[in-house]
Amino acid sequence: MNKQPDGLNLIVAMALCVAVLVAWQYFFVGPEAERQREAAADRAAQSEQQAQPPVAGAAPPTPDAPAMAAGQTLPREAVLKTSGARLSFDNEKVDGSIRLTGARIDDLRLKDYRETIDPQSPEIVFLTPQGSQGATFAEIGWTRAPGSATPVPTPTTEWTVASGKTLTPSSPITLSWDNGQGLIFKRHVTLDQNYMFTITDTVENTTGAPVTLYPYAVVARQGEPTHGTNWILHEGLIGVLEGVLQDETYSEMRDTEGHEIKYESTGGWLGITDKYWMATLIPPQNEKFNARFSMGTEAGGEAFRADYLLGARNVPAGGAVSVTHNLFAGAKVVSLVEQYEQSLGIFRFDMTIDWGWFSIITYWMFKGLDALNKLVGNFGVAIILLTIVIKILFFPLANRSYESMAKMKKIQPQMKELQERFKDDRMKQQQEMAALFKREKVNPMMGCLPILIQIPVFFSLYKVLFVTIEMRHAPFFGWIQDLAAADPTSIFNLFGLLPYDVPSWLLIGVWPLLMGITMWFQTKMNPPATDPVQQQMMSMMPLVFTYLMAQFPAGLVVYWTANNLLSILQQYVIMRRMNVPIELAKNFKMPDWLRKALGRPSSQASPGE
Repeated sequence: MNKQPDGLNLIVAMALCVAVLVAWQYFFVGPEAERQREAAADRAAQSEQQAQPPVAGAAPPTPDAPAMAAGQTLPREAVLKTSGARLSFDNEKVDGSIRLTGARIDDLRLKDYRETIDPQSPEIVFLTPQGSQGATFAEIGWTRAPGSATPVPTPTTEWTVASGKTLTPSSPITLSWDNGQGLIFKRHVTLDQNYMFTITDTVENTTGAPVTLYPYAVVARQGEPTHGTNWILHEGLIGVLEGVLQDETYSEMRDTEGHEIKYESTGGWLGITDKYWMATLIPPQNEKFNARFSMGTEAGGEAFRADYLLGARNVPAGGAVSVTHNLFAGAKVVSLVEQYEQSLGIFRFDMTIDWGWFSIITYWMFKGLDALNKLVGNFGVAIILLTIVIKILFFPLANRSYESMAKMKKIQPQMKELQERFKDDRMKQQQEMAALFKREKVNPMMGCLPILIQIPVFFSLYKVLFVTIEMRHAPFFGWIQDLAAADPTSIFNLFGLLPYDVPSWLLIGVWPLLMGITMWFQTKMNPPATDPVQQQMMSMMPLVFTYLMAQFPAGLVVYWTANNLLSILQQYVIMRRMNVPIELAKNFKMPDWLRKALGRPSSQASPGE
């Protein structure tokens, strides 16, 4: 047993937390903030891509990937003006257009989401046409059987509008194309109030012989997103195939042999996901299909694809065959994703949202926050209320911990006496310490529980703040207008009073300072460690955490501050109940390391110093 088991265990636990926080700060928070800033500036730039339709080949008959070529880039608006006739769509959530050449859904904006917290900033552009950087689009069609010469629609096919003018939830549209050899292709498209397109393709055979065709669907993207990717959540190719989640990042596809992964599945879905948005294909859920993730490098441009090919459709002479596909293109709103899973019977559609390692805790934490937000109308207040709920749930366990810490403080004089008496006999000292703990019914390890309890909660809340679109640009009060971003104020320009900007690594705002103060106050509720090294570490911990937490989402800092305040109150009540003296004045002396830094004498400080 160590000299100061409670202090050492606490230091170990805190050191682990610091290590995690430092890793997050260095590898994620800083780079991610920089990527987000660059994304806002670069998103208007666009580049060229081309796509060719699938052609069914040897078994298993999966469609060939769209071939993409890198070329001269143009602004998205210029591409839209020069890409030919388009048919607009519009509902409460999205607007955009379908290019009649190729009948691709390749232009989509999200009405509810802006680039920044400024309500006048541009709408989020998610789907973009060929010829624009990061071009992302969906293509649905037919491919002919091997050896057949039957003309089928291609990306250069000029579709005509058979009915409808603008696609809305109340007005579907129908496109048509005659191949000139007896086949008439019709495409009926509907759009609901949110992000779901339903595409029903019909082939009418007016010839005297049957025709075999294969339905396919592709979601394609040129290059990676401009904001980059990070390790804390999945971005890239994703789907539930063969009954399980399949997710491949862009870098994993580069490293995959042949840059291609094939699946056979009945039910499920597949597509390309970003942090907050996704384009997802949903085939008929009761039908077997061949799916594929792939990457190509045509003409120097990387192209990532998720596609599927359904089984053969035999179109009899004088008859017709139809097939229905669904395309989700929009924001990953949790309630909406769950609604589609139920209403359309999409197998495990909820897995489009990456809940992380502590998925059960993270999911229900979000559900609790969402319910409280609907009750009070503010996610920041909801975080504080959830902190209270968590405190109540862990109250018995935390009580035992604080009682143990109070007992440790009460027997500290006896511990010091044993350390002095057996300072030359460590074995005897440890035996006597163990006997003292047993006699006084003290468990030194219990002092670590408050920190250990917080670790999964901390990770889960961070995941909620980072992943869920509901938390994006969610305001609190005053200067906190985005709980998913760091506190934008800084002590180094007096919180905006001085007329200059502060580098991101010096943004130590009001809420991080409040968190640091409450953390420092909490350490003063505990007896000071007898070991000078432990004293220095414990006194420096609030400063370290204040700096680290300043770079984290403000919602996480609000949680930690509220948790500290509740812990101080709980610990105070327990110490008073157990008649343990709360010697705050005695504990508020200046630490030696700070005294030395200020050039003060290192003699014993006065209690009030």
